[in-house]
Amino acid sequence: MSISINAVIRKDKINSNLCAPINIRLTLKSKSRYIGTNVTIPLEVWNAETQKINPNYLNAAELQYKIDSTRIEYEKKIKRLEALEIEVNFDTLFGAKSKRINCTLQEFFTQTIDKLQTLGKHNTVSKYRSTLSLLTQYHKHNVKFETIDVTFIRNFEMFLRENGNNNNTIATRISNLKAIYNKAVAEDVFIPESNPFSKYKVGGLWTKTRKRAITKEDVQKLITHKIPYNYRSNYKLFARDIFLFSYSTMGINFADIAYLKHKDIQNGRIYYSRRKTQKMITCQLTSIAFEIVRKYTVTNTCGEDYIFPILNRNVYLTTQQQFNRIHKVLEKVNSALQDLGEEIGLHIPLTTYVARHTFATVLKRSGVSIAIISESLGHSDLATTQIYLDSFENSQIDTAMQHLL
Repeated sequence: MSISINAVIRKDKINSNLCAPINIRLTLKSKSRYIGTNVTIPLEVWNAETQKINPNYLNAAELQYKIDSTRIEYEKKIKRLEALEIEVNFDTLFGAKSKRINCTLQEFFTQTIDKLQTLGKHNTVSKYRSTLSLLTQYHKHNVKFETIDVTFIRNFEMFLRENGNNNNTIATRISNLKAIYNKAVAEDVFIPESNPFSKYKVGGLWTKTRKRAITKEDVQKLITHKIPYNYRSNYKLFARDIFLFSYSTMGINFADIAYLKHKDIQNGRIYYSRRKTQKMITCQLTSIAFEIVRKYTVTNTCGEDYIFPILNRNVYLTTQQQFNRIHKVLEKVNSALQDLGEEIGLHIPLTTYVARHTFATVLKRSGVSIAIISESLGHSDLATTQIYLDSFENSQIDTAMQHLL
């Protein structure tokens, strides 16, 4: 990494209470920049060697979480620049434009896919590859960005529709095309006379799907449902545990569950970075979540070990291997959940996604402020939901979660 990153206490900014702020210091060629963390502590509780707060200090875990979140944010920015083969310096890190890439739509799609693959963005890679394949079928020759207009997009929509794609699938494909087009503009691949997506509105294609949530009573049925303990039913027991864990930990999604490690649990709370948005998230371990974690904790476990038997750090070494494994297990879990849903009389297919949506819906029906748990969780605007969650104190969210069972 060309820029060194360290957490430091600013002794040059000691206040009247003998406390000083913690900054993230970025150093390149003997020059430094400091990023605030909104953490100010007494000098004596900071360990400069480990760059950690004394764990016995009041609220040490939460304060350390803020520091680590800021550090991780800039580490990821640097890794992105390196993956994109952009020189890492203060200008590029703090907002300067990337280097110019001159290529066609298909070539730029391929370059972007390769870079996303390097970053481990396998879900996005899968979607972009599907879109690129369809674009190649639609237009067999390389397409110059300058030739993409509203007619091109509408004809692509018609091609997708004639091949049996529904509105939401078409919206996804064209959204991917729009993202690549706008990325090319941002990276100075070409200079458009006008943006065709200002006239072609992708949003009009989206069709609202039926809400996928069950009631609190249905959750209780799932908890009390008798599952025979035999080799055929073991996956049902595991699938139920995954569903209930997600439901009782703020709707954590399956990929993030798979990557949870024992070190991510501190003082009865989970701390993790959501893989889809890179947001740092924390929530309390409810009693049911705690029991599930304990159930899957084996002897001689260390902090680096994954909590659930989905990934094995000694077997699935690359991000591609991990991606393939997670999707294989997810298919089995959702299949088992669907069987469980039918057994307890549900009228919708039970999946891990239902746990995420049920978390939000149950809290809403219990009168919890929509500002804390937005109705859009997992639906039209997940980012807004995350912003709402980030803006409240942990205690407010913890209190809200008492309504789950």
